[in-house]
Amino acid sequence: MANIIRYSPFGDLMDEMFKNFMTSRPMRFLEEETGMQMRTDVSEDDKSYTMKMEIPGVKKEDINITIDGNRVSVSAETKHESEEKEGSKVVRSERYYGKVYRSMALDSDVDQDAADAQYKDGLLTLTLPKKAGSAVKQLTIT
Repeated sequence: MANIIRYSPFGDLMDEMFKNFMTSRPMRFLEEETGMQMRTDVSEDDKSYTMKMEIPGVKKEDINITIDGNRVSVSAETKHESEEKEGSKVVRSERYYGKVYRSMALDSDVDQDAADAQYKDGLLTLTLPKKAGSAVKQLTIT
């Protein structure tokens, strides 16, 4: 038997418009207005996680990384000011300040002392070794 689904031509549009309205994530609006985002890839092997995050246009001094158990948080801030002058008169002045934040919970705790971060050409690469003894144990029911 076929399922009947009610179609609303504006349903998806309205859902998308109000999806994050009045939530605790105000950065969504900043990301849409400025285009600043942290696209992230996470891969895992037996010993570590590797996170690659695109953060173009940010100085490495303006990137903050915190590790708390299995939670990894990254925030980045950028400032850009430009001014065009004709003689001593300012014709145009633009300022842009933006901040993005990303936090993820991983399956295993991270060994904070052995973690490594590299930033080159707008790509942040985190190597996050798993903490010894934090492997998942499956119990057998007796």
